[in-house]
Amino acid sequence: MKMKRSMVLLLNCLLFVTLIFSGCSGGTAGPSSQNQPAGNASSDKGKKIVVGVSIPDFSAMFFTYLLAGAKKYAESQTDVNVIYNDAQNDANKQVSQVETFIAQKVNAIVIIPVDTVSAPTIVEKANQANIPIIIVNRTFDGIDKATAYVGGSSIQSGTIQMEQVAKLLNGKGNIAIMDGTMGAEAQIKRTEGNMQVITKYPDMKVVLQGSGDFDRAKGMSLMENWLNSGKPIDAVVANNDEMAIGAINAIKAAGKMKDILVAGIDATPDALEFIKSGELKVTVFQDAYGQGAGGLEAAIKAAKGEHVEHDNFIPYQLVTKENVEEYVKKWK
Repeated sequence: MKMKRSMVLLLNCLLFVTLIFSGCSGGTAGPSSQNQPAGNASSDKGKKIVVGVSIPDFSAMFFTYLLAGAKKYAESQTDVNVIYNDAQNDANKQVSQVETFIAQKVNAIVIIPVDTVSAPTIVEKANQANIPIIIVNRTFDGIDKATAYVGGSSIQSGTIQMEQVAKLLNGKGNIAIMDGTMGAEAQIKRTEGNMQVITKYPDMKVVLQGSGDFDRAKGMSLMENWLNSGKPIDAVVANNDEMAIGAINAIKAAGKMKDILVAGIDATPDALEFIKSGELKVTVFQDAYGQGAGGLEAAIKAAKGEHVEHDNFIPYQLVTKENVEEYVKKWK
């Protein structure tokens, strides 16, 4: 009986020792992937910088190139993990994503704001958590409180675009303005730039205006409605290339390509093909790769405590059939 009790005591002791050693061995290893999908920040945060990135829409063509630029830069950094989130054009979802980044204690945050209303709230939340926040591509009132801005001046792109349209129309004609998603900084400022130019030409007037949500299919549908309205249109000026291409598809189907000039913004690879064919007369180059890489670079520097300039402007550039090949090379 005593021997039996001794054996039980010995087994209990061995079990106790085993539990102690297993507890001291640590938790699970951090993620091995340099660029994580949406999820938890790296558990080896002491060794790697973790950056949270929220983009309005992964499926939007321009943002796919911007995301590619960020990922390309991230690949060159051995001490960085990046969490990429798709806000799906939902401002509330983007706020929630940033709150999650803060809870995960990321070292820096990068966002392209879904809209100009929620953006100041996002910046305030990051500042309260003492986490550097980099704004890319879109500006808003209160952006001065962010750590840095990387991108162009949207109003400049609208101005460049409409000045070329005015030149091609000899300063007169009926203009249809195709807005992007209403409330987005690019929609507000690009259209504002358009209107500033139009006011300088008494013989140019806006006869139609509507939103195509920066989307090709919606741009095509809006253009079809405009064509069915019977109102004379000399030029369609779209806030981005995707809507411009949609407009071209509708105009071609109606057999009116010779009558209507179309202009876009972004100079995406698809748009450059339409420039080469002569169907898209004007676009304005926005360096998506440069903005993606620049935003991530600024975030990493800020996370390391290095100095980062607040304003990091990447200028827009006019693209026409005469210089299109120069911009084709930029995407290769």
